[in-house]
Amino acid sequence: MTKATPTGDTMLSSIDGLLLDAEIQQPSLAERRGTVIYAHGITADKDEFGFAATVADQLLRAGFSTLRFSFRGHGRSEGTQRGVTIAGELLDLQAAVNYAVAKLDGPLSVVASSFGAVSTLLSLPWLDERLHRLVLLRPVLDLRRTFVEPETPWGIEHYSPGRRTLLDQQGFLLINGTFELGRTMFEEIKHYDPVAPFLASTVPTLIVQGDRDSIVSYEVARQTADRRVGCRLHTVTGADHGFDDHQEEAVEAVVSWLRMPFPLTWEGHAAIDPQ
Repeated sequence: MTKATPTGDTMLSSIDGLLLDAEIQQPSLAERRGTVIYAHGITADKDEFGFAATVADQLLRAGFSTLRFSFRGHGRSEGTQRGVTIAGELLDLQAAVNYAVAKLDGPLSVVASSFGAVSTLLSLPWLDERLHRLVLLRPVLDLRRTFVEPETPWGIEHYSPGRRTLLDQQGFLLINGTFELGRTMFEEIKHYDPVAPFLASTVPTLIVQGDRDSIVSYEVARQTADRRVGCRLHTVTGADHGFDDHQEEAVEAVVSWLRMPFPLTWEGHAAIDPQ
């Protein structure tokens, strides 16, 4: 049984000086297999409604150190909800990576959930060679099809033309009844393309996606996985965005992928060995 060293809350300093709430869990020194950073989705925090904490606990049992942090404007981190931007989240993720490389044991992997995939994928031009593995949980891959020209029920409800008129008038939109999405981030969404750097990346990647996701498109995930060598899609049959009653399956897929030895092989793909 894995024995943990003391778990602790800490504060990371983002590149522009904002303090980010974070939590680190580490197994005993002799059992450490590597470090995993968890990047949560929008409206959530480092615990992601309990799901991220469950992932961290299972990774701890498997011998991984974990670093979970709340992006600016989320949870107990500094910053305001309306001030959250993609550019700011890029700085926050960079700060988390810098901390993990300096303070925790490698190799380094990232688990990026929902909107957390945006900053993660956009960081791949400098991050790719530092990563051992990548996991994308119900990821936002196509910003236009999720927010600008939404295809899912959630997107249509929150980003209809009428709602965008409200955004113009008041400067923010209330998302899920709890999070104030500001005008600046919505403008950024029109210009960023997370898929382009992902397709150019070589880090072995697992996408875990429910086929009944009402927030991000399952078809986008399937199409992206098909286009990208070194990417496996794990379909959670019958699951919505939160994985609902299928959380155990989703967590097990994450842990199994991060523990899988190299080289990686599966039907339709060549062996992958980044060493």
